[in-house]
Amino acid sequence: MALTLKSSVRLSSGYTMPLLGLGVYQNSDCSPACLAALNHGYRLIDSARVYGNEVDVGRAVRESGVPRGDVFVTSKVINSEHGFESSIRAVDSSLQRFGFDYIDLFLIHDPLSGKQRRLETWRALLEAKKAGKLRTVGVSNFGVKHLEEIREAGLETPAINQIELQPFCQQKDIVEYCNKHGIFVQAYCPLVRGRFDNPVLQEVAKKYNKEVAQVLVRWSLQRGFSPLPKSSQPTRVVSNADLYDFEISAEDMAKIDALDQGKKGAISWNPVDAD
Repeated sequence: MALTLKSSVRLSSGYTMPLLGLGVYQNSDCSPACLAALNHGYRLIDSARVYGNEVDVGRAVRESGVPRGDVFVTSKVINSEHGFESSIRAVDSSLQRFGFDYIDLFLIHDPLSGKQRRLETWRALLEAKKAGKLRTVGVSNFGVKHLEEIREAGLETPAINQIELQPFCQQKDIVEYCNKHGIFVQAYCPLVRGRFDNPVLQEVAKKYNKEVAQVLVRWSLQRGFSPLPKSSQPTRVVSNADLYDFEISAEDMAKIDALDQGKKGAISWNPVDAD
C-alpha cells in the first residue's frame, strides 16, 4: 500500500495550497499544458511576470471549467520591478493580465535588488494583501540572510519560500530555517531539467516500475515539499502526476538524499547568496 500523501497544506496566511503544481517557466504558450493539468487533477499553477504567460494562464483557468476558487495561481515580481510603488503597479498589472480579482500567491522572485528594495517590495506585497488583491505572499530564491532581514525589520513572515530543490541541490540550511519559522518550502526544478541519467535515480525508478520524473516528484512530496514540475507537453504533464500508487522506501529515500552536492548541484540561477 502506497504511503498516503497530503494533497494540500494550510499556510500561515490561513489559505490552503495544493502541494503538486505545474510550473510554466519558459513556456510562452502554456495554455495546452495548463488545460491538461487542470483536467487531470492539478490545482496549482506557478507563473511569474517575467515568464510572459499570465494572460494564457488566466485564459486556461477560465476555459478549464474548474471554478476559480479551486485553482491556486502564483505569480512573482522580478528584481527590475522591485521597490514599493513599482511592486504595487506590478501586482495591479498581473491582476489585469490574469483577468482575476485576486491572486492566490505572489512572491518576490529573487533577492537581487539589495536589502532596501527587498524590504520595500515586501512592504508593498503586504499592503496589496491587506487590500485583498493578494491572498498569500512569500518569497523565492531567498537565503537565510534575506529571510532574517524581514524578521529583523519586524515584518510579517513570508508564508512561502520557493527555491531550487532537487536531489543534487537540497539547500538544507534554508529548508531548516523555513521549517523552524513556519515558512513552507516550494521546490522548483524538481525534475533536474531532464537530467535523468543518474544511476541511482534509474535504479530506483526501475525498482518501482516508474519513470525517473515520477520518482523525483514523489521524492519531493515525501520530503514534505511542494514540487512544481514543468512540461510544455500535455502527455508529460499528466504522467508527472501519476505518482500516488507507490511509496519510495526509507532505504531508497536515503539513497536519493545522498546525491546532494549542496549549492554545487544547482542547475538554475539559484541566487540565494545575493548581497
